[in-house]
Amino acid sequence: MKYNKLSLIIAVAGLIAFSCTRPGERLEIYTTTDLHGMLLPFDNTEGESTDRSLANLASLVKAGGNANMILLDNGDILQGDPLAYYYNFVDTTETHVIADILNYLGYDAATVGNHDIEAGHNVYDRVRREYNFPMLAANAVDITTGKPYFEPYTVIRKKGLKVVVFGLITPSVPRWLPESLYHGIRFENMISTARRWMPEMLAEEPDLVIGLFHSGMGDERDRGDDENSTLAVAMNVPGFDVIFCGHDHRQEIKEVINDAGKKVLVLDGGSRAEALMNVTVEIERGADGSITPDLSGRIIPMNTIPESTAFLKRYSAASARVREYTSEVIGRSSARATTRDAFFGPSAFVDLIHLMQLELTGARVSLAAPLSFDQSIDRGELRIRDMYRLYRFENFLYTVNMTGGEIDRHLEHAAGQWFETMEKSSDYMLRYRYNEDGRPVMVNGTARLRNPSYNFESAMGIRYTVDVSKPQGARVNITSLSDGTPFSYSETYTVAVNSYRANGGGGHFPAAGITGRELEKRLVSATERDLRHYMTEWIRERGTISPEPLSEWSIIPAEWAAGAEKRERQLLFGSN
Repeated sequence: MKYNKLSLIIAVAGLIAFSCTRPGERLEIYTTTDLHGMLLPFDNTEGESTDRSLANLASLVKAGGNANMILLDNGDILQGDPLAYYYNFVDTTETHVIADILNYLGYDAATVGNHDIEAGHNVYDRVRREYNFPMLAANAVDITTGKPYFEPYTVIRKKGLKVVVFGLITPSVPRWLPESLYHGIRFENMISTARRWMPEMLAEEPDLVIGLFHSGMGDERDRGDDENSTLAVAMNVPGFDVIFCGHDHRQEIKEVINDAGKKVLVLDGGSRAEALMNVTVEIERGADGSITPDLSGRIIPMNTIPESTAFLKRYSAASARVREYTSEVIGRSSARATTRDAFFGPSAFVDLIHLMQLELTGARVSLAAPLSFDQSIDRGELRIRDMYRLYRFENFLYTVNMTGGEIDRHLEHAAGQWFETMEKSSDYMLRYRYNEDGRPVMVNGTARLRNPSYNFESAMGIRYTVDVSKPQGARVNITSLSDGTPFSYSETYTVAVNSYRANGGGGHFPAAGITGRELEKRLVSATERDLRHYMTEWIRERGTISPEPLSEWSIIPAEWAAGAEKRERQLLFGSN
């Protein structure tokens, strides 16, 4: 979606002016999604200011007034920027800054996201208590009572309208997270849950029914238990007027027709405060007092809205506190390491993670991937903020038992997401999203991969090759352990791997044949805190680290791989 920044600034200014000068004729609904801790205009991972945060939204609230708008958040707010981590796990005595900010702005409801669940019961239960509004997720069900653990929906009355807001979370949470983080909760099908609750919501006789779904748009043919099932709900469960979705970090607006032949407006709002979803409700009042709402949607780039100076002043102390925390020096690095190298073979960046995982667990084999597409740690002082560059998620570290055959199938699955089958040296080696003409999709001059880099798993502790001239499923050839001991497909090895992967994230463990209760039988140990914490302490103890490629694997044919790397580095990262 393309935007003309000047026209958007004018449009936003007009929107504010209209809501101030003609109250009673329209209601504005503003929705944020997947903020990932970016509530203040400072990126605490990169150590630099940004022009996108809730400081921008604050100016709209001040200009339009809470009585003229509904404010909603669509989840994944409690993980990402160190701001969230600091108030999740470091300062747990004060009111959580995220709760304080959303209360200050006057939010009306929020749906819980999978990364909010990842923070654990202590965090999301605490924030839920501190919110002045309900946290929603009708399909997150309390196992003991059979009722929703969070609120299923809420009723909001503004501008003479009665509005129902209904929340759903992606049901895929158990595929990614250990049960300890959501103990006592099960996650149910989105379509069946919406069908179950729609009669009760319609009995409220609302003027508007809003879906607030932490799930991507997906496909209308989805069954409702898929990761992204918003369109499937919109088209198969009549009753919704508008649905705000998220989770997939995309920006899109669609209008679909449901089974009853009615239009449903669906908006998807990106991530990290890039954009603000907005639906304007034009209120037409009939002579008999009836109300007919007319809806129009837009996605507003957040940085086209001016920042509120009052908001910035109110949260300056909290921002300074987190900056001080992330600026703490924990050690030094003798060399620079970047994820860019990890797409084409062993890299100092990923191998540093491998090394730490092996030393922390004592396992024979480590499995890891570049969690960020384009990230680096520099030579020199290492600070707390650098650990968020190295490891962006709050995964736990597991030690599990895997057979040699399961390790092989795991790596085959990773190679299938990572590499194309090359028939000649000039073919693409990495898997891209392609246009109709067969060329990679380009955004701002760089190509877009088909699959996320955090699924490009490699191994340390074994020697192997990946033959990209072979078809999927027949590429990996493991020859030995790193000490030269022959590798056996029937022997069992201890493997260090993060909790996301072990619980099924990316499909690697299911592809290896390890699913559900089988993981419990294989689990040797699990850390009590997130892996980033232990990595930080590992570096503190050593003082100086020396990142370098250490793992013993390679892509073959070597000449094809070398030529592809030269071409595709430019394709992925441009000339920078």
